[in-house]
Amino acid sequence: MCRWAAYTGQECYLEDVVTRPDHSLIHQSVQADECKTQTNADGVGVAWYGTRLEPGLYRETHPAWSDPNLKSLTAQVKSALFLAHVRASTGTATSRNNCHPFAVGRWSFMHNGQVGGFETFRRRADMLIPDNLYHERKGATDSEVMFLLALVEGLDEDPKGAMELSVGILQRMSQSKGSAPHMRIGAAFSDGETLYAIRYASDARAPTVYHRWCDTRQGRAVVSEPLFANEDGWEAVPAGSFCRFHADGRFDIEPFKPPL
Repeated sequence: MCRWAAYTGQECYLEDVVTRPDHSLIHQSVQADECKTQTNADGVGVAWYGTRLEPGLYRETHPAWSDPNLKSLTAQVKSALFLAHVRASTGTATSRNNCHPFAVGRWSFMHNGQVGGFETFRRRADMLIPDNLYHERKGATDSEVMFLLALVEGLDEDPKGAMELSVGILQRMSQSKGSAPHMRIGAAFSDGETLYAIRYASDARAPTVYHRWCDTRQGRAVVSEPLFANEDGWEAVPAGSFCRFHADGRFDIEPFKPPL
């Protein structure tokens, strides 16, 4: 299982969330606390938004703890909205194209979890991506297919509805052709304005998602694990939820119900 952290609010250095906290993503890449895979060594990535519509994107196959470029990048780049991810592969190759976040146009997406037995129906799932979007299919992960199917289903117009349709399609495929657990998803994604998050599973083991507002920074971190040990104020997102987080601190959480 992977670990990730996202942020929206007043502009700050990426390192304030990604590398400097005592339980940062670099620490979690060595020893995560709230997933079955303690070590997340199969790549690292960051997507950040600035003055352009499309996000900047950095992805590398090195473990986060041994990537000097990651530390340099996060120490120099400021952003008011960014996503970062350390990867533990569930079966696909360790390659740059399989590292999260994925980005298409203004959208970025990262995922922790699995689609059960995806390798048995990957070709069938790929065939649902239309020709005009298939060139964006760079890697081989279930996460990238989930993202591209959401774009097909209208992510620009209805982020929640599009993600419910995408997750529903893949969960039904897993139930028909794959294996249990059919769907586990802790995900974050953005269009450069709003930060969205999902916590959902087809069983009782949805990946963890937390959020916390920081008065000092005037921003909100949304994470798979809290970034500081024994720090108060972290709120767990309930399983089966879709979240919208805004830069001014507003947020709302709704039920997430893929059509099955």
